[in-house]
Amino acid sequence: MADKITVGHVHMSGCTGCLVSLADNYEGLLTILDKYADLVYCLTLADVRHIPKMDVALVEGSVCINDECSMEEILETRENAAIVVALGGCACYGNTTRFCRGGQQNQPQHEGFLPIGDLIKVDVYIPGCAPTPQQIRNVCLMAFLLLKGNDEQKALATAYLTPLMSLAAAGTEACGCDLMTEVINQGLCCGCGSCAAACPVRAVTIQYGKPQVERDLCIKCGACYAQCPRSFFSFEVCGQYEAITNLIGEVMKP
Repeated sequence: MADKITVGHVHMSGCTGCLVSLADNYEGLLTILDKYADLVYCLTLADVRHIPKMDVALVEGSVCINDECSMEEILETRENAAIVVALGGCACYGNTTRFCRGGQQNQPQHEGFLPIGDLIKVDVYIPGCAPTPQQIRNVCLMAFLLLKGNDEQKALATAYLTPLMSLAAAGTEACGCDLMTEVINQGLCCGCGSCAAACPVRAVTIQYGKPQVERDLCIKCGACYAQCPRSFFSFEVCGQYEAITNLIGEVMKP
C-alpha cells in the first residue's frame, strides 16, 4: 500500500529481547502491519538478505567493533534509513555489552561493543531493557503519523517523539548518578522499582521507597536510567498526553 511507511528491524549484538517485546504487541502488531507499516527487513520475520531503503530502522543491540560485517551494516543502516531508532538499552547506552571482555567460545576476538550512537547519528531512543511493547508500538505509529498524517496528527506525533529525540541528542552515557541528579533530585521518582529490577549487577536497591545506588558496584551500563519511566519526563509535552493517548486509541481501532 502506497500510504504505508516502511520499517525494518536491524539486529546487532543483543539478546533479542527487544524483538520479543515488539512481537508481544500481538493483535496490535498485526494492525500496524495491516494499516500503517510494511516490514521490509528483519532477520527473524522477513526473508530479505541486504538492508534496503526504508523510512524507519529499529536497531536492536550494540555494535561489535571487531566484526567487519557489523560495522558495515550499521553504516548501511544509517545510509538507507530516513529515521534511525535505537531500540533498547544496548543500542542506546551499550548496557552490559560495554563490559564484554571477549573470550566467547565461538568468537573469542569479539571484545569491543559500542552503542550505535557512538558510530552513527541516531534520531530517536526507545530506552528500556527491554522496552515495553506499547512504547515500541507507539513510536511506530507516531513515525507513520509524522510522515503521513494531517497537520494536527503531525503536531501530536512531534510532541510524543520530542523527549525520545532529546534522549538521542543527549548522547550515549547514562548511569546510576543520572537517576540521582535527573530523577530523584528533581522530585520525579515514583518509587516504582524498575531501575532496581533492571540493574544487572544489583547496584540499585529500593530503600524506604526510593532507589539507593551503590556507586562502587555501578558499571555505568545505563540500564537503570533507560528503564526509568521518568528519566525522559518532559513538562513541555505532558499537557498533550491526553490528546496523544486518544489519537493512539483512534488509529489502533481494528
